[in-house]
Amino acid sequence: MSMLRPDLAAIARNVAPGSRVLDIGCADGTLLSHLREHNQVDARGMEIKPELVERCVARGLSVVQGDADRDLSEYPDKAFDYTILSQTLQTAERPDRMLDQLLRVGREAFVSFPNFAQWRTRTALMFGGRMPVTRALPVSWYETDNIHHVTIADFRELIAKMDVEIEGCWFFSGERAISGIGANWRAEFAVFKLSRND
Repeated sequence: MSMLRPDLAAIARNVAPGSRVLDIGCADGTLLSHLREHNQVDARGMEIKPELVERCVARGLSVVQGDADRDLSEYPDKAFDYTILSQTLQTAERPDRMLDQLLRVGREAFVSFPNFAQWRTRTALMFGGRMPVTRALPVSWYETDNIHHVTIADFRELIAKMDVEIEGCWFFSGERAISGIGANWRAEFAVFKLSRND
């Protein structure tokens, strides 16, 4: 799994073989392709950018063009074993509504996101006085798709309010997995596996 980003590798390790998966914001289909090949899943995807949809389809992946903020509502309840939202939550119009849809459409959901409270980000803002460009957030504020600056602490508070269960969580600094101790300060990226008893 070395060719996958660390957050995607964590997700792939925790997707049961033979399951049904919807990857929302699947980009070029790297995770979908891996899951299809190594986990033998029924892998589907949704991507907003037409050029990325074309790349996925050219790879033989079942991917549709769609805007997750609006088009997830078209999927039936519990149509998938897992829904995946990797590095996309911070670009959603309403992350709370997005999470509701993820857990309606899938029995469980994986969500990964950059942690805006990581020490490099805090330091760059505090001492530079400008929105940071870091290893985890490599694009200037005016070029980024990020519209919400979510932290691990913010995310935990939101899912507690939504009565969502955490089934697992993984934290990363660069390519390296780290413990959950002080993750809001130390982690550049987080992955959560979520469920809800409906």
